[in-house]
Amino acid sequence: MANQVECTEEVLAYLRDVSLRDDPVLKGLRAETAALPAGTALQVMAEEGQLLALLVALTGARRVLEVGTFTGYSTLCMARALPSGGSVVTCDISDKWPAIGAEFWKRAGVHDRIETRVGPAADSLDALLKESGAGSFDFAFVDADKANYRTYYERSLELLRPGGLMVIDNTLFFGRVVDPAAQDPDTRAVRDLNVFLRDDLRVELSLLPMADGITLVRKK
Repeated sequence: MANQVECTEEVLAYLRDVSLRDDPVLKGLRAETAALPAGTALQVMAEEGQLLALLVALTGARRVLEVGTFTGYSTLCMARALPSGGSVVTCDISDKWPAIGAEFWKRAGVHDRIETRVGPAADSLDALLKESGAGSFDFAFVDADKANYRTYYERSLELLRPGGLMVIDNTLFFGRVVDPAAQDPDTRAVRDLNVFLRDDLRVELSLLPMADGITLVRKK
């Protein structure tokens, strides 16, 4: 049985050559984001965006929740995968970065499917629970500040319908999760969430050794 293949630059280039379905809108947003300070590190990989779109379509999601917009690349990928009448509610602490993505959402013709909530994500999630109630979303993507991951997980799980899928990004956190010397709040929060998820009987899960670690959580 083969172990995980090392994803060298050559393997990654091959992967993208044979599987990545790209277009000028996606390339344009990635390029604009990459020019920002830490833009490349904070933006999801192109193939992860494609995976998110595939998962949204596979689950038949009509209402998607996103915690952490940044420049809206993942938002764009998920919105494009929705059926007519579908929507994405995306939450970010500032309107500065989503404003960059908004122009590309318009170019893709999906801006009317996207609602941006600005402010602390926990507050936005609490507001959505009051407005829409538990179980009102089909799909959730969590990719925000790591120190609050457990809070975002619990709120998002409550908002997710039974059988709905949550995707949590950065669950290997640059490999820092296995470094005993890494005791910063973000790394510790990711470690704690990973252990908690392993034992959370409310969900089924799989942590994929892809990108920076992607955890799939299905609500029972």
